[in-house]
Amino acid sequence: MNELLLKITFALIVVVVLMTLCAYSVLAERKVSSWIQGRVGPNRTTLPLIGSLPVIGPMLTRLGIFQPAADGLKFLFKEDVIPGHVNKFYYVLAPIISLIPALTTVTVVPFGHFIYEETGRTIPLVLADIDVGILFLFAVGSLGVYSIVLAGWAANSKYPFLGGIRASAQMISYELAMGLSVLPVFMWVNKPGMEGTLSLYDVVVAQEGLWFAMWMPVSALIFLVSIFAETNRLPFDMAEAETELVGGFHTEYSSFKFGLFFVGEYAHMVVGGAVMTLLFLGGWHPLPFLPWELTGIMGAVVSVLTFLGKSLFFMFLFIWVRWTLPRFRYDQVMRLGWQIMLPLSIANLIAYAIIIYFLDT
Repeated sequence: MNELLLKITFALIVVVVLMTLCAYSVLAERKVSSWIQGRVGPNRTTLPLIGSLPVIGPMLTRLGIFQPAADGLKFLFKEDVIPGHVNKFYYVLAPIISLIPALTTVTVVPFGHFIYEETGRTIPLVLADIDVGILFLFAVGSLGVYSIVLAGWAANSKYPFLGGIRASAQMISYELAMGLSVLPVFMWVNKPGMEGTLSLYDVVVAQEGLWFAMWMPVSALIFLVSIFAETNRLPFDMAEAETELVGGFHTEYSSFKFGLFFVGEYAHMVVGGAVMTLLFLGGWHPLPFLPWELTGIMGAVVSVLTFLGKSLFFMFLFIWVRWTLPRFRYDQVMRLGWQIMLPLSIANLIAYAIIIYFLDT
């Protein structure tokens, strides 16, 4: 019973941290975009008690710390309009589904580890340390597109429907390249003489000396581009494409339902950056070629902060690319996925299969 309560508490903490990261990712998006465009971002929202403090209040206001709370309340209290021509059941169900895959996949993402000082035994900091973590992540993470397709279909409108169709085609196109890009990683982790595993924790342990981004740069690049496409971020936001589809799949949505789609996108970005960190950037290892020697509570805290810092770097990269590159045309997105990414990932897989074979002989 105590173990169950501990797991539930642990799960609630992880969900709260994920939702907090999502909320402040929106603030980071607005702040980074204002910085790139040479303008001032959110700097007015404050709270009566804290805002009246002499130095801290104005500083926190200028940083926009309270802006996520204002945004959340705005979505919560805006008028919830349901158009008369929509299929109401699936119309309401779609935004709920958008958040479920991200909240589910985060359960298999290890974000640090704890090493007992006396015995040296290691415990991964993860909700569910399963041996097929990467398969679970791909299987559940790809379900996020169902919410977009369902929203486009339930809206009974041409533009949302086209957005849903685009999202499904894009997911199929880049899921193949993404899956093939991680196979060299697990071929290396499961090479002869090593215990076979598909655990994300074991992938991080295998990068204690050399990060896979340095050893497999093509795989890392393919996976990163595929993450952009999977999360519908610019330059791959074909499912929304305001200039072509008004608002895409969420054209008919407003208020809190639109907010759920909004939070779901950022939750997928957070999880995507975390998985990229685990697979290719050494997880919680601070530097390549640097053995991990910290144990106890201090070691656990440093590992979590290191992992979080790398994941936040990818969040910054998501935002930076959005406000730097223009949106691709739909034919360019399909050509990149099928004619460049897929052949390149197959060639990369064959090359590393040959390299790993000769390294072990």
